[in-house]
Amino acid sequence: MTQQQLLNGLRIVDLSRVMSGPYCTALLADVGAEVIKIETPVTGDDSRHFGPFVDGRSVYFSLLNRNKKSVTLNLKDERAREMLYALIDTADAVVENFRPGVAQRLGVDYETLKARNPSLVYLSISGFGQQGEFKGRPAYDLIIQAMSGLMSTTGRPGQEPTCVGDSVADLVTGLFGAWSLMTALFARERDGQGRQIDLSMFDAMLALQLTSASRLFASGTAPQRVGNRHPVTSPVDCFEARDGWAVIVVSNDGFFRRFAPLIGKPEWVEDPRFVDNLQRARNEPALKAAITAWSRERTVDEVVQACLEADVPAGPVWDLQQAHAQSARQDRGRVAQAQDAERPWPFVLQPAVFSSGDPAKVQADPLLGAHTDEVLQGIGIAPADLAQLRARGAV
Repeated sequence: MTQQQLLNGLRIVDLSRVMSGPYCTALLADVGAEVIKIETPVTGDDSRHFGPFVDGRSVYFSLLNRNKKSVTLNLKDERAREMLYALIDTADAVVENFRPGVAQRLGVDYETLKARNPSLVYLSISGFGQQGEFKGRPAYDLIIQAMSGLMSTTGRPGQEPTCVGDSVADLVTGLFGAWSLMTALFARERDGQGRQIDLSMFDAMLALQLTSASRLFASGTAPQRVGNRHPVTSPVDCFEARDGWAVIVVSNDGFFRRFAPLIGKPEWVEDPRFVDNLQRARNEPALKAAITAWSRERTVDEVVQACLEADVPAGPVWDLQQAHAQSARQDRGRVAQAQDAERPWPFVLQPAVFSSGDPAKVQADPLLGAHTDEVLQGIGIAPADLAQLRARGAV
């Protein structure tokens, strides 16, 4: 069984849009799940209209919707909704990320669908969950990063809070979505029961911040911004070299005993200021100054190589282009070209390498409604009915 067949036979109806839900279902489509993406006729998922564009196609949308099928249905049309019900009757799971209450207004909420398909696993992704004071609030990635505490610990002391450089709240929620969906499906294999999963972006980001949570729970005080250095362990930081930046991680006493002579400070091994991690953290400014003076006299490669030869963890700070170039040299197979000459850009796939070892393959993101006839005829909708529905804008 190849990687693309691991979830063969699993049918997921994807009512989600933009990022968190589509990322969740893309991960499952990578390994063989049939993901049927339901989109609004004419306009489709909002993210089809997000830049950047190449030859009129959204690269953003493309990366999130690989390996999926697109079916257009106007869920405000009663007959289109009936066809969706018939499709969901054949499905194992549904994923939605409407604002709480919208799915119920559209008639696609869990209780409605459960009555038809009791074994259905139904994943609801929202900003703040299906219950509580904030459930109706709009939630964008930046808002969740801000409210979850992540921005309060990201950036330099005394400067403005900073968001992470990618949509980490959306993506982490998508990861938890894929994990929770497969957990519920595995449980269903044992007890035959369907389930609803209430997954909030806010909760996902709280679960991600374990280092910060440990400091909060231990001290009762919210952690603050410390820049690139580790808030507890020292020296763990980013250091300037002649031609760029490198990170060095001296995370225990053994590393420090090897690192101090490397930067010309062998006497620091016995210095009371640096005798253990607690003292090193208290005297971090002196460490930072000495390490920076050493690193600025060397290139990034020289800094990293010197550390690695001394068995001290270190690495260069790469931009994304450099990182992808190195990934390609390592031949990990996590970036693949679509089997579609119209998509000249590569696709970033899920990172797990399964023992089947087959090369990753990608079916490019579908054109809007490309699979409407195929999927709906597959559940018994006659071509003549589809033609009538298309004429009135229902599909």
